[in-house]
Amino acid sequence: MYDQELCLEILRQIEGAAIKICDRFQVIHQPSDFTDNPAGVEKLDSICMMLIVIGESLKNLEKVTGGKLLAKYPQIDWKKAMGMRDIITHHYADIHAETIFFTCQRKIPPLLETVRKMTRDLR
Repeated sequence: MYDQELCLEILRQIEGAAIKICDRFQVIHQPSDFTDNPAGVEKLDSICMMLIVIGESLKNLEKVTGGKLLAKYPQIDWKKAMGMRDIITHHYADIHAETIFFTCQRKIPPLLETVRKMTRDLR
């Protein structure tokens, strides 16, 4: 069995980062909003940092649960979510605004919903 309180803390970190992404993404309506002005580039940078937080936290969660917790929630592609962290960290100059836009629009809301369900289930 794994440390439930530690898992809940990691899930809180993930939830907090996902909420920040959603809040910051509200003013972005198309991928070019990330690249057409300095404010957009700052949004891109700050969202990418929160994606790194999510990926790193997921890796920690996977480690402390021995791979058992995330496997119970197959509706999210956890491997890709963790992989996004590696791509951003190691290949930031090659990041495409379209990829981040798609991730924020289509992947973060269901991830946030799932993380909240995981938190409820662990309590």
